[in-house]
Parts: sequence; C-alpha cells; structure tokens
Amino acid sequence: MRDLDCDKAVNILNSIMEYELAGVVRYTHYALMVTGPNRIPIVDFMTAQATESLLHAQRAGEILTGLEGHPSLGIAAIEETHQHSVEHLLNESLNHEENALSLYKQLLDVVTNASIYLEEYARQMIGAEELHAVELRKMLRDYTPREKL
Repeated sequence: MRDLDCDKAVNILNSIMEYELAGVVRYTHYALMVTGPNRIPIVDFMTAQATESLLHAQRAGEILTGLEGHPSLGIAAIEETHQHSVEHLLNESLNHEENALSLYKQLLDVVTNASIYLEEYARQMIGAEELHAVELRKMLRDYTPREKL
C-alpha cells in the first residue's frame, strides 16, 4: 500500500461534486425541453438522471469532507447549445456521462493501492457511469443511420 494523497483526492472529489451538480441542472433542463411522442418516458429518464446526479454529488461531498476537505459551492460549466431535439439531448447526455466517467477514473488513479474504500467507491461509480453510457447509446440507436447490408 502507498500513502493516500488526500489533497489530490479532495481536489478530484470537488471536481466530481461540481460536475454532478451541473448534471442536476443539465438533466432538469433537458426534462423540461423534451417534446414529441416519446416525451413521457424520456422526461422520466432525465428526471431520474437529475436525482441520481444529486445523490452522486452528495456522496462525493461526504467523502471529501471525511478527508477533511472543504466542498466547493460551485458547479461545473454547462454549455447551452440551444439544440433540443431528443437526439441532441441524448448525445449531450452521453458526452456528459463520458466526462463524468473520466473524473472517476482520475480518482481511481489517485487512490489505487492507497485506500480500499476509495478504490471501491471509484470503481462502483465508474461502473454506474459506464452503465449510463451504455443505456444512452442504446437509446440513440434509433437516431443513428444504419448501413444497408
């Protein structure tokens, strides 16, 4: 085992918290902007993503304060593309999940062989973000042109 670099871990956890809080705003906005015949299930999905992002932010905050860090009051930048078709919203969601995945992988790099608890936390969150990306890719299949055989 190696020593945990608490400063690095806290900084990444703060970035995760800010990014997940941005996800709350992002997914709430998306839920409000969905139109069309599939509106209800997609709104339900986006609302669930917003709720989950809040839980992820709170969990990251609990861990970083446990490491004697100070949670940020900010949120990550949120780009407004003004593109609100379901396809655009799903693609932006996929991009958001892939960026979150990157943050959790950064955390894993810092905590591996330094803290079993933090390593397991990072791995669990990586799994959750990978699952979200898989679900979004499946939802996007109807919007992706298929090659003719």
